Amino acid sequence: MTSSSNTRKPFSGPNRALAVAIDVGTTFSGVSYAILEPGEVPKIHGVTRFPGQEHVAGNSKIPSIIYYDTSGNVKAAGAEADSALVESDAEDEGWLRVELFKLRLRPRAMKLEMNGMKLSPVPKSKSAEDIFGDFLRYLFECTKRFIEDTHANGAALWSAVEKDIQFVLSHPNGWEGAQQSKMRRSAIIGGLIPDTDEGKSRIRFVTEGEASLHACVLNGLAADHLSKETDNGFVVADAGGGTLDISTYAIRGTSPLIIEEIAPPDCLFAGSVFVSRRARVFLEEKLKFSKYGTEDALDHITKRFDETTKRLFRDKNESQYIPFGSPLDKDLKVGIRGGQLKLTGAEVAALFEPSIEAAIAGIERQIKAAAGVVKAVWLVGGFAANPWLFKQLQERLAPLNVTVNRPDTQTSKAVADGAVGFFLDHHVSARVSKFIYGVEFLREMNAEDPEHISRQDRVIKLPSGPKYIPDAFDCILAKGERVNESSEFSRKYYTEVTKLSTLSTFEVEIWCYRGGNAVPQWLERKHEHFGSLCFVQADLSKLSDSAQPKDGPNGETYWTVVFYIEIQFGLTEFKARIRWKEDGEVR
Repeated sequence: MTSSSNTRKPFSGPNRALAVAIDVGTTFSGVSYAILEPGEVPKIHGVTRFPGQEHVAGNSKIPSIIYYDTSGNVKAAGAEADSALVESDAEDEGWLRVELFKLRLRPRAMKLEMNGMKLSPVPKSKSAEDIFGDFLRYLFECTKRFIEDTHANGAALWSAVEKDIQFVLSHPNGWEGAQQSKMRRSAIIGGLIPDTDEGKSRIRFVTEGEASLHACVLNGLAADHLSKETDNGFVVADAGGGTLDISTYAIRGTSPLIIEEIAPPDCLFAGSVFVSRRARVFLEEKLKFSKYGTEDALDHITKRFDETTKRLFRDKNESQYIPFGSPLDKDLKVGIRGGQLKLTGAEVAALFEPSIEAAIAGIERQIKAAAGVVKAVWLVGGFAANPWLFKQLQERLAPLNVTVNRPDTQTSKAVADGAVGFFLDHHVSARVSKFIYGVEFLREMNAEDPEHISRQDRVIKLPSGPKYIPDAFDCILAKGERVNESSEFSRKYYTEVTKLSTLSTFEVEIWCYRGGNAVPQWLERKHEHFGSLCFVQADLSKLSDSAQPKDGPNGETYWTVVFYIEIQFGLTEFKARIRWKEDGEVR
């Protein structure tokens, strides 16, 4: 199996260009890019030098942390924000440390269990999009500096491409159109693109699951699996700081490589940060009668748990230690000796267990949804490096005849590299719809249907005479549908208006139902399973010239307008539009 860089086609554009993929993670972030030279095969590069990390050669990740002063100005970000100097200045100046800000963008339907912990406070003047935008600005500036410093004639290269950079922003599998819109606004706030249609068109989105798939292809993971067309499927599990993104695929062609998604992707809040949150709660209880039970001490011990114990944990039968202090730090009653807190392996395993159980359950759902054809799991992401997680997935999935693999190369930068691979190689040709998508419509009244009778106080009589009930739900795209990139799903509707002036602001709301496979009969706006995806607007005022007036049974004049709602779902960004005929032409 040749890597995709060997089969990648030369760039066919007329001018030199640049593609930049930015992966803002819950706990760590990174950037990868490709310089697109006409006639040359693009290569993927990573930004491997950031301010505050100059001493660490080749480090491609920085902490997703920002410090703000009391006026909401950014004072430090990334690796610099994690330095002792900045932490000291922050304490003296009253700066606010903001982390885990990505979780603030999550869909309301995705419940966040923080075990009593709260997300860090944010400046009153800043929204979640503002903070995300500030961090995008920082990463973009670091990227510019890195390219200018490391490429021949870097400054000239940057000035040639900076007005037309193509961006790929990755996001969890569970993020939807609303979150993509927020991220696009953040890109404008961060100065990546101008607030124009042309600028917005330079932003592409890819799920972390699909980006991880492309990273697996780039790294040659399970190359033998990719070398032949097979009915066997495989799961890509991206275990990151905040989310576990699970996607399932099968090979449909090898020359060129064509991959199809074969199950609706999943997204779980089961990343490594939740192990840390459980550790913080556990330590607070364990040390509550110790002098080491203060807020500052607990924060420091938890941080050291993150940096050492959590990363290296591999055996629940061995004692575990959190090195946090000096040889003089001692409290034998709670297991502190020589600056180390001693824990049992079982205690540490219990902190991992909810995330492992969620991962197993999520992967089993994917196997079931893919009709049992899954034979392998590819584990990537920063959390994938943990030996205990890897071992537990191997052992617990073995009875299902599923093998678990992970790349030898650095998995923490998989999403950024894979996002550029997605832009260049585009291996996935079909996806599977995650939910049920549709619109509200009027259902004709049936006097013998109990559901209709219970809603008869809301009956609407159309100008043409029939009685209809509002709040009915009509499915345009069902859950689990295989969708090609060119596929469009459409439904025909009509409306009756008594004033042609209302056509100038014609608007339809697209809804998503997350409650299962069965299509609901009625739209329940406030129910947690329903969510508004977007509004589609059209100016139909020109139809007033050709619309034929009709007389209703009560003598009222009305006009009938026929239109279609179209949904395009085969790309990584959801699209919807209204289609109608005007002067014999489709609009």
